[in-house]
Amino acid sequence: MATTPSTVAGKATRQRVPASERRDALIEAAVHEFAHGGFYGTPVDKIARRVGVAQPYVFSLFGSKRELFLAAVERGFERIADTFTKGAAEFDPATAPPGSDVFIAMGNAYVELLDSDRDYLMLQHQSYAACDDELIRDRVRAAYARLVTHVERLTQAEPERIDEFFRYGMWLNVAAAMGVQDLSVGCEWVQAEQAAQSAGA
Repeated sequence: MATTPSTVAGKATRQRVPASERRDALIEAAVHEFAHGGFYGTPVDKIARRVGVAQPYVFSLFGSKRELFLAAVERGFERIADTFTKGAAEFDPATAPPGSDVFIAMGNAYVELLDSDRDYLMLQHQSYAACDDELIRDRVRAAYARLVTHVERLTQAEPERIDEFFRYGMWLNVAAAMGVQDLSVGCEWVQAEQAAQSAGA
């Protein structure tokens, strides 16, 4: 089949992707790659290849590797906020089991997120690990503060209860990263490790 200027133009038009869509795809790719490689260990060209674009195009949208990393981190915090919103919206005091409250509902929704998409868990750890960079530290702090404000608005609870919720969330993060359900002194896997260490001493 003969190729004419009009058919070439038509193909180019069909294949052109808006910058906003490319940007979103790059952020999603960055979430995955930075979750596994961290800020310092992830080359930008690896993220670019995942989306099928050239590295210079990534810098034209984000300006720097740091800004791409921060866009991914902020996407992660937004995903957590959305998860808390979903958990709170689904909580119904009239049908909830005895002893349950909105914090338990939000916590259960968060556990489901950790189970279904480990990248968001690992990206959190990578964001905290990169906080020796002053700009990253400032932006991570701001994102965390926004999340706290979001939970305050969702629950209208006292500061002490909100503090407890976030402490438990960090506990869940560590447990999920280690692939265990419990971190307590008396839990089965800790006792098994202690027994093995004592036997090998």
